[in-house]
Amino acid sequence: MGYIEELRALVGHKPLILVGAVAVIADQSGRILMQKRKFPVGMWGIPGGLMELGESAEETVKREVFEEAGLSVDRLRLINVYSGPQNYVTAKNGDQFYAVTVAYSAGTFRGNLVVDANESIKFEFRAPEDLPNKILKSHRYILDDYFHK
Repeated sequence: MGYIEELRALVGHKPLILVGAVAVIADQSGRILMQKRKFPVGMWGIPGGLMELGESAEETVKREVFEEAGLSVDRLRLINVYSGPQNYVTAKNGDQFYAVTVAYSAGTFRGNLVVDANESIKFEFRAPEDLPNKILKSHRYILDDYFHK
């Protein structure tokens, strides 16, 4: 049982503050790595996930990108930290949480792109003008900040 599952066993569906980290990964052509996620169904986002106990935000994003996509990311640059009431979520199972998301851009990446079938349907590098329509709202804000900095 992981950290979040242990917390949920204690507090049920009550609101939690969950910290996560994501990475905007661009190839040499400036195309962005987009992840078609299993949940929420049909939605796209950027790779990342929730922090484990004792991890830094940088360690979180490196671990999550490797687990989800098989890529190692380096030269991380902070885009922004996203938090507040607009980041309140109620999951389908009734779990409530406020997400605090630390977003980075990856200066470099290496490895072979692999899809973790537990979390993803596929990955695609997409040009900024050709991003999918169904992007997670919070990830859309991150991408907007990335493109306008």
